Amino acid sequence: MARGYLALVLHAHLPFIRHPEYESFLEENWLFEAITECYLPLIRVFDGLVADGVPVRLTLSLSPPLLAMLDDDFLRGRYRTHIDKLSGLADKEILRHNGNPQFLELARMYRRILHETVETYDDRLGGDLVGAFTRLQDAGALELITTGATHGYLPLLRPQPSAVRAQLQVAADAYERTFGRPPPGFWLPECGYYPGLEALVRAAGGRYVFMETHGILGADPAPRHGVLAPLACANGVAAFGRDPHSSRLVWSADEGYPGDPWYRDFYKDVGFELDLDTLRPFIPVGDTRVHTGIKYHRITGPTDAKEPYEPAAAAERAAEHAADFLRRQVEAVEAQADGMDRPPLVTALYDAELFGHWWFEGPQWLDTLIRKLASDQDVVEMVTPSQYLDRHGDPQTAQPSPSSWGEKGYSEFWLNPGSDWIYPHFHDAAERMRDLARAHGDAEPESLAHRALQQAARSLLLAQASDWAFIMKTGTAVDYAYQRTRDHLARFHYLADGVEGGRIDERRLAALEYMDDIFPGIDYRVYADEGV
Repeated sequence: MARGYLALVLHAHLPFIRHPEYESFLEENWLFEAITECYLPLIRVFDGLVADGVPVRLTLSLSPPLLAMLDDDFLRGRYRTHIDKLSGLADKEILRHNGNPQFLELARMYRRILHETVETYDDRLGGDLVGAFTRLQDAGALELITTGATHGYLPLLRPQPSAVRAQLQVAADAYERTFGRPPPGFWLPECGYYPGLEALVRAAGGRYVFMETHGILGADPAPRHGVLAPLACANGVAAFGRDPHSSRLVWSADEGYPGDPWYRDFYKDVGFELDLDTLRPFIPVGDTRVHTGIKYHRITGPTDAKEPYEPAAAAERAAEHAADFLRRQVEAVEAQADGMDRPPLVTALYDAELFGHWWFEGPQWLDTLIRKLASDQDVVEMVTPSQYLDRHGDPQTAQPSPSSWGEKGYSEFWLNPGSDWIYPHFHDAAERMRDLARAHGDAEPESLAHRALQQAARSLLLAQASDWAFIMKTGTAVDYAYQRTRDHLARFHYLADGVEGGRIDERRLAALEYMDDIFPGIDYRVYADEGV
């Protein structure tokens, strides 16, 4: 029997970006890059492990916006156009590097990757990534969980409890419609927690949540086992804390594995190196440079002079880093197991998009790690939170402390001079939505009023996405984040005005339903209950 456990938890989320009103749209590329570089490679890793009979129990959070986009026929079509364009670029790169053997082999590697992408996406999965994840859950390899409906940052929505309730309940309902079962747990958006949130998690059916390290370490009373065992809130919802040591090994480009000089350099992309006339046929907006995923150099070091990428050497480093990570987890378990009243649990939390997109070798590392867990030792076993609670229930009861995994550990990353203007609008809109839901709770299904109220709820949820405040802070696409926030709030108030005034333009309503095509089964009356 294992002395301790490792819970690997990946969080897959992207904001809902769908613009049928444009022939092409730059920010839709965020989804297309993630499918090609992260989600499909992870599916191939998990399928390979299952096919080889390797025991794997990994937890994967799939956000409702991501699931909606993956399951959208319109975006599927645009994704295939995107892949066809990249394949054409890869063909040209092979011709460009004829006579340069090292770069030619790398160009051929990218052409093979794109061929494998089409083969997996079209031929094997039929474009259905959600179905692929469902099969992996049914096979016992994955425990799929959810997060906030649109990843709203819950501590800053707290002044209107109905807004927090809606974020959690709409997500739970969307999960059940997709997977045919209630979600076992929630990834709190940005790991944002405040005392009392567990009541709304429980009301939405969640058994457990994840928290940043200091949310557990600052609990009252103090946790007996630090973050190596979950806590139970007073209502029984379990809180699992992020292990900081395992996180740094994978997250940190300075201290961790992804910054190794032999790994591929993310930033040296032909999308920023070729002339625009060459690139224009292969990118979404002809005059805007984008990452193409075709990159020829390794990190090398803190220098602009980058050496060519060597896939075999990078694969060796990934295997060495997997062995190092496993060794460290075994040592951590052995050091603590004898002093605990239950087996220690290392909870390792990561954004899924790190694996393959930001860290090209991440899927190789993960595959090797899981295989070594099964074959090279018997001290540490992979486990999901549900399994751990089933085997070692009755956690210590304590009140976790406010926390997030953002910079400085609280809410500053989402509440600062660049984004503080949005929250009064969110609170006013949530209050108005609550009042509308109470006043029109008996709206006839399929009536214009009912449809407008459903769409108003969608607009409010989409405005609340934490992604927009995040972008306002990082400065990467600020104008777009401002536009999305303002547009969704404007759509909400337009629809609310129509309901209150009894003047609903059916054509405009239908246009909004088409553009913001998410949560088809939403029930606006979720806002009628304060949830406290």
